[in-house]
Amino acid sequence: MAVDPALLARIEASFARQAFMTTLGARLVRVAPGEVEIAMPVSAHLCQQHGFVHAGAVSSIADSAAGYAALTTMPAGNGVLTAEFKINLLSPATGDELRARGRVVKAGRTLTLAMAEVFAVTDGRPKLCAMLTATCMTIAARDGVSD
Repeated sequence: MAVDPALLARIEASFARQAFMTTLGARLVRVAPGEVEIAMPVSAHLCQQHGFVHAGAVSSIADSAAGYAALTTMPAGNGVLTAEFKINLLSPATGDELRARGRVVKAGRTLTLAMAEVFAVTDGRPKLCAMLTATCMTIAARDGVSD
């Protein structure tokens, strides 16, 4: 199914303004209504003392994947902010890259429940390493907060 070019452009433009995602080396891989996938290469500067990707980096791409999935369900011009999230770290994040796959569970006018699964990919084989649930808030008509 083809993605609406206007929706894709909105999400890509918003993601490009996230300097922290650039710092992490994260990039958008897929955008569809209610779904977003973000990839991040594993590199030494993202790892903690045991050589695993730091939970902060894992959480960041998971939060962004869930938040952008939520944004795909909101009208153009609205923004999204995460009100809360919970993450379960299921196994050490190692490998060649991490893939965060966000999707909307239930979209509402003000609050949207979204989730993200993070996979550690080694030699093309994904292994689930984290799961996040997030409550995302639609922000309308607020200076500085839009898609």
